[in-house]
Amino acid sequence: MIAMHGRDKEDRFAKVRARMLKWHLEGRNITDPRVLAVMAEVPREEFVPQSYQSQAYADGPLPIGRAQTISQPYIVALMTQELRVNQDYEVLEIGTGSGYQTAVLSKLVKKVYTMERFSVLSESAQAVLNKLGITNVEFYVGDGSCGWPEQRLPPLRRFDRIMITAAVPAIPEPLVEQLVDDGFIMAPVGYGGIQELVVCEKKKDKLFERRICGVRFVQLVGKYSFEE
Repeated sequence: MIAMHGRDKEDRFAKVRARMLKWHLEGRNITDPRVLAVMAEVPREEFVPQSYQSQAYADGPLPIGRAQTISQPYIVALMTQELRVNQDYEVLEIGTGSGYQTAVLSKLVKKVYTMERFSVLSESAQAVLNKLGITNVEFYVGDGSCGWPEQRLPPLRRFDRIMITAAVPAIPEPLVEQLVDDGFIMAPVGYGGIQELVVCEKKKDKLFERRICGVRFVQLVGKYSFEE
């Protein structure tokens, strides 16, 4: 009976995941086949509290504790698509949160380095990714606005892509320094309740910005971001 219940649960989530893919992603110009395939594969229900699992594939954010949220599926897919990653890239993610975005990125890149301010969220995300058999992710608890600790990287190592999954008043300079030339860094930027999602390409230590859309994210607290 337990095995049957498990299959029923998987079937139920498979159906709503398929609807999410058709209506919330393909229906809103998520066109990268790699992104769509990963969004169909990664079980979002594993990353939300049990009391919210029935809403796992609704197109909206959900609380995950510590006044943080898991982003809506469309935004996760959009940010992943706009970051333009490939299997050779090493990506820095600022704001592990639930680990859902981390998992999506991990399927598309060589390695993800992810930073989270709250140890309880980092530990929870690690547990879920371990359960899913994802091994190409390195976790660190600390101030993401300061970038990945240099002592934990080989000399002169820089990231091909950087994704900030919380709002910043401006792109933190330490993160710009850790981005390769010709690399992309993405973030929701703004001071108010609504921010602008931007992708910036680094060219000779300068950032060239492309605006995507208005978004609403929790703030990134840190030395080079918002004060607590």
